[in-house]
Amino acid sequence: MRRTRLTWLRYVVLTVAALVFAFPFYFMLIGAFQENPTNTPDSIFPTSGWTTGNFAAIDSRIDLVGSLLNSLVFTAGVLLGTVVFGLLAGYAIARLNFRGRGVTWVLMLLVQMVPFQLLMIPLYVQITRGYGLGDTYLGMILPFAINTTAVFIFSQFFRALPKEMFEAARIDGAGELRLLVSIAVPLVRPALVTVLLVTFIGPWNEFLWPFLITKDATMQPLAVSLANYISNVAQSTANPNGAILAGATALAFPVVVLFCLFQRYFTASDLGAAVKG
Repeated sequence: MRRTRLTWLRYVVLTVAALVFAFPFYFMLIGAFQENPTNTPDSIFPTSGWTTGNFAAIDSRIDLVGSLLNSLVFTAGVLLGTVVFGLLAGYAIARLNFRGRGVTWVLMLLVQMVPFQLLMIPLYVQITRGYGLGDTYLGMILPFAINTTAVFIFSQFFRALPKEMFEAARIDGAGELRLLVSIAVPLVRPALVTVLLVTFIGPWNEFLWPFLITKDATMQPLAVSLANYISNVAQSTANPNGAILAGATALAFPVVVLFCLFQRYFTASDLGAAVKG
């Protein structure tokens, strides 16, 4: 009986915590489709006053579809670089013996301690003046192509894999690239999904760096366009609160969908099952 009560209490606490966490998303979504969102009960649990005019107002001021495509190009480029370089670097640090591996590991950890804001001005000068990549997608993607957090996550997962698997594959004649693709990557799928989600959120919500690289509205990602809209235009609309909530919904919707699709892959793997005995 006592164990049953503790179980029910645990479920109640978790349910309350989930409702508290989800309420801001609920209010954002409801307010985006309201004519005049407020903090009153009628606004939080509305029965009338629904409208899609808030999204129409955004689309009339900015190219919502074009900005969304720019965000997809920017984010996809960052994800591709993060996964490719993160897997290669993480595997090398975790599984290969080479001179300077310890120094490389320490330097990677030190890089994570430096805020990106401190590097933004030097990177901007280097990208625009040194490389001439201003007003280009590559100029926006290049500073984020290698993510030390991804390297850290991958290397920690690769360290947890049984070394006997790699030794057996090397005896059979497999090279390091074959070991990475055929053995290591399938076993670290939870880490891969984690890196994808964590990396996706960063560039998708990034608005300051793309704004520095390009002032061309046709190339700006959705976060930049919505930031400009909310700061310069939303307050002058007939429904400023609804316009702001609609912009936040348009920006947050892809992240929520991506998390719902991939959250089932956050499972622990029985890595020891790959070794006999």
